[in-house]
Amino acid sequence: MKNNQTIDKDIKLVALDMDGTLLNSEHQVSEENHQAIQEAQEQGVVVVLSTGRSISTVREHADTLGLNSYLVTVNGSEIWNENRELFRRELLPTEQIEWMYNLSRQYNTGFWAISTEQNWHDEMPEDLHKWEWMKFGFNVWDEKVRETIYQELKAKGEFELSNSFVHNIEINPIGINKAKGLQIVCEQLGISMENVMAVGDSLNDLAMINEAGLGVAMGNAQETVKEAADWVTSANDENGVALAIRTWVLKDAKKGE
Repeated sequence: MKNNQTIDKDIKLVALDMDGTLLNSEHQVSEENHQAIQEAQEQGVVVVLSTGRSISTVREHADTLGLNSYLVTVNGSEIWNENRELFRRELLPTEQIEWMYNLSRQYNTGFWAISTEQNWHDEMPEDLHKWEWMKFGFNVWDEKVRETIYQELKAKGEFELSNSFVHNIEINPIGINKAKGLQIVCEQLGISMENVMAVGDSLNDLAMINEAGLGVAMGNAQETVKEAADWVTSANDENGVALAIRTWVLKDAKKGE
């Protein structure tokens, strides 16, 4: 954690990662998290899902939670407005997708890719050029192979590299991340990033945790994320989102405990 002795922020927007953060191990939103989000919205605080997922697997959660603001999806490659209409989209050139797909075959790794129309897992369409692409990911359990692939990706200098789990690598267009997406949302809402609390657990949350006024790491977060955060809450299976909202937004609990 950062060495912040006191944290006193006027939080106007809460940005929540989903997997490993808002969702528990069963990929569900606990009643405690749901209730805290409702109470924050009732106090006029904007709640935004900021996730690596595509809109197809985000919309239902957003609707169930009664969220009435923007959604940042695919690690910031897409932003959706209050009416669930596409506001902004950033694409990866198909040639880059093709190169990464061939890299996954070269090293015999699992992979997934997100196009504007659907998600692909360990298979790709026959003609990649008929689709528009936003993200590619590698699932690599062998640490040496994962590091080799990471260095090849990094050497290209064309990608934003992160992860959503310790054994994967996520690739977005360079300069596209959750922080960038939230900055755009804040501009639309007239809110400063200083008034944002961002909560997450993985490297794809690192940028928004660093740039938010209050960066919160989950108890189950990767160590790099915990070190960057201003505060560490409880784990995703222990209602860590609810604890963070109640401590810093609703201020039900004593600050900093």
